Amino acid sequence: MALSLAVITYNEEANIVRLLDAVKSIADEIIIVDSYSTDRTKQICLEQYPQARFFEKTFEGYGEQKNYALSLCSEEWVLFLDADEVPDEELRQSVKKIVSAASTEFSVYKAKFVNHLGVHTIRFGGWGNVTRERLFRKDAAAYSDDKVHEFLVTDRKSGMMEGKLNHYTYKSIYHHVSKINTYSDMMAEKMFERGKKYRNFKIIMSPVFEFIKVYIFKLGFLDGFAGFYVAKTMSYYTFLKYMKLREKIRLIEIGQKFY
Repeated sequence: MALSLAVITYNEEANIVRLLDAVKSIADEIIIVDSYSTDRTKQICLEQYPQARFFEKTFEGYGEQKNYALSLCSEEWVLFLDADEVPDEELRQSVKKIVSAASTEFSVYKAKFVNHLGVHTIRFGGWGNVTRERLFRKDAAAYSDDKVHEFLVTDRKSGMMEGKLNHYTYKSIYHHVSKINTYSDMMAEKMFERGKKYRNFKIIMSPVFEFIKVYIFKLGFLDGFAGFYVAKTMSYYTFLKYMKLREKIRLIEIGQKFY
């Protein structure tokens, strides 16, 4: 095997043990890039996982942070996971089979997601049937430089791994809303840097359309009250990112009037 596990972290003491216990037996090296956590993430990694290489770097965006972690990986294959993701046994065996093969059909492989929201498994609303690239040859891909909603950039065709990747999205409503606030900050900054404009009508109507899309057209209502919660918070995220973009633009416009 020649596999690097790469993870970026910030205050992941509630998740990191679950992840590393699940994958430590299939990785030749573990690369953790932390954004100066204020909880016990660093202590846990150093004390419980001596095989892990722990690095600290100021967070400047997800794409940049992931590419830095990727640069530290020394093995041919990279399994890049988030701290709140855990592969099941079938997926772990699939990774081992691919990495140990003399040759493979693909250089990039996707994993099928199972999204968990608290105690609920979300199957609809755009959260079901989700697949994302998680295993790839190091020389075959890199991440976009987006601050948020980064994606894997590659010119290779991708295959599908067997098994499932369990994604535990939040441990409480407070935690989830905090993440929404953080992500909407970064998304507004991303839109601002790309010169995106706002319209008051869009700020008013986009959250409404987002709720209808998630809850009705993507069948979120089939997940019961959890599906309603997903649609409502997706709508709230949409509202926040456009309001924050508006605020950034308006502050600059007001400031320019004084010069």
